[in-house]
Amino acid sequence: MRTSSNPVFRNLPKQQGGGYATFGSATAGASQAATFGQHPGTQADPYTTQPAQRAMTIDDVVTKTGITLGVLSVTAIISYLLVSSNTDLAIPFVIGGGLIGFGLVMFATFGRKMDNKAIVLAYAAAEGVFLGALSLMFTGVEFGGVGGSALIGQAVLGTFGVFFGMLIVYKTGAIRVTPRLTRMVVGALIGVVVLMLGNLVASFFMEDGFGLRSGGPLAIIFSLVCIGIAAFSFLLDFDQADQLIRAQAPEKAAWGVALGLTITLVWLYVEILRLLSYFQND
Repeated sequence: MRTSSNPVFRNLPKQQGGGYATFGSATAGASQAATFGQHPGTQADPYTTQPAQRAMTIDDVVTKTGITLGVLSVTAIISYLLVSSNTDLAIPFVIGGGLIGFGLVMFATFGRKMDNKAIVLAYAAAEGVFLGALSLMFTGVEFGGVGGSALIGQAVLGTFGVFFGMLIVYKTGAIRVTPRLTRMVVGALIGVVVLMLGNLVASFFMEDGFGLRSGGPLAIIFSLVCIGIAAFSFLLDFDQADQLIRAQAPEKAAWGVALGLTITLVWLYVEILRLLSYFQND
């Protein structure tokens, strides 16, 4: 199984069985045979009368990703409205929501809890608080932002446009996910993270740090690079979800897929919103 650029996917259940279907097959997780009256999609457990959990399907991925994004969207709207009425909440919401979300991802990844529904939805709620406040800071005149809610709408449309565009690219096979492509995307992702951290540290000692977030030409190029890496990360994420369906991973693994896709969507949205704000400032 190829390694995803998204750390959440790397700790999801690995391939166990022989079925081989494509991403989008509703019966990809079904077992090929039933024994001793066993229904397809379950496995007998010699130590208990409870059947094993059914295999994951694309419907599970779509449903659980939709629920996760729904929780994120609702909390983001609430956060946006609260910060609109009390701007003192902006910084606590951004820092608190961001740190809690990051902590939950680290706990889920290293604690192998990616398929835990409560953790995934708690992450979505935390990121919703973060995104709602951050969006207002980027677009509200009281924070020196520009563009207003129209800019947020453009960023949302751009985010899902990239998402569905890369899904079409993956399903049509226009770009094949190979080990070489995986290494390239993972390497680029690591490089971008190092540059972000370096720019953050440099900003403590000089104005705008290395200029990666200053709004100038270098910042625009850097944001475009980040958007490109996030877009290609979707290909790896789709492939990993496909691999889990082929491997007949348990149904609850779809929560881990939802978490991984949401992480990439959040990053992509922030980068697109940031890029649009640069052009509004000009």
